[in-house]
Amino acid sequence: MLPYVVKRLAWAVVVFVAVTFSTYILFFVIPTNRPGNSNVQGRDITASVTQATGIHGPVWKEYGTFLRRIVTGQSLGHSTTSREDVNTMLRRAAPITASVLLGGAVFWMLVSIPIGLLSALRPRSLLDRVAMLFVLIGISVHPIWLGLILVYVFGYKLGLTPVGGYCDFFYAGSSEVCGGPRQWAFHLVLPWITFGMLFAALYVRMIRASVVETLHHDYVTTARAKGASEWRVLRGHVLKNAFLPVITMLGMDLGVAFGGSVFVESVFGLPGIGRLAVRSLQRQDLPPIMGIIVMVTIAILVLNLIVDLLYAWLDPRVGHSPRGLDEEERAQLSAGRTEPSAAKPVRV
Repeated sequence: MLPYVVKRLAWAVVVFVAVTFSTYILFFVIPTNRPGNSNVQGRDITASVTQATGIHGPVWKEYGTFLRRIVTGQSLGHSTTSREDVNTMLRRAAPITASVLLGGAVFWMLVSIPIGLLSALRPRSLLDRVAMLFVLIGISVHPIWLGLILVYVFGYKLGLTPVGGYCDFFYAGSSEVCGGPRQWAFHLVLPWITFGMLFAALYVRMIRASVVETLHHDYVTTARAKGASEWRVLRGHVLKNAFLPVITMLGMDLGVAFGGSVFVESVFGLPGIGRLAVRSLQRQDLPPIMGIIVMVTIAILVLNLIVDLLYAWLDPRVGHSPRGLDEEERAQLSAGRTEPSAAKPVRV
């Protein structure tokens, strides 16, 4: 298990260096001053990133300084429009986006897991057909349209939820400003639903297909033949193997989901990373964009590392060398198959 962890950490470091070097080339080496766009309302919107960050010198020294600031958490410069420190802007916006992403992920898993399981256990039933209709609607609906509909119905017409805004989770000050876990969750209910609907439909389909496939494997049939109850077979043999691809997709989707947060934050007026990225692009404010790229890269690397370790915990073969496996099992493991063979089932 330890060699596997070391290898995953090494790959994470390699990807981090590659992304930061590409970011450095994009913002520090490629010229950013373009004729014709140099002045809007009396201010320079194409100011040099070098001036905004204070990083000077040869190419290798500039990249070393840039990388050292990222690793040590030093300032990545200041905004060319508001003159605010980039790290301060990111620290203020990151918790909001993280709240939307993690809360939305919890919502779509709470919705997709029971619906996907019931659809797999009762294929071609009425519930299965209704779930497929839910999948088609969920894939077709745009988050902006869904968010506006939810705001109009539950916020404006019924008055059950706020129509927008954000409350700090840890705020415990004056009652004139909203804060605390209760108000935090109350203001994020509609954003969570809107964001979760982007992925809930896809995960219902994925979980259904994975569970149906796992139910037909030989080790499940053997467990039933030995007299194991249906719940024990489902809990001990089906779910653990069927959820391996779901966990992998969850780690990747949390990184990709940043694009969806842009729409959600715009609809509900949440001052998160997505909204900050849109405003920085509109103003051609390059230092915050650079900081957003670096921060999102680190977040994706950490999430995927956690998923890799969780995957190895669920499937012990992943964290061990394949030398002790026979030729057929090595071929299956190399091909990325997650189900155990019939001859040597994995004990779960």
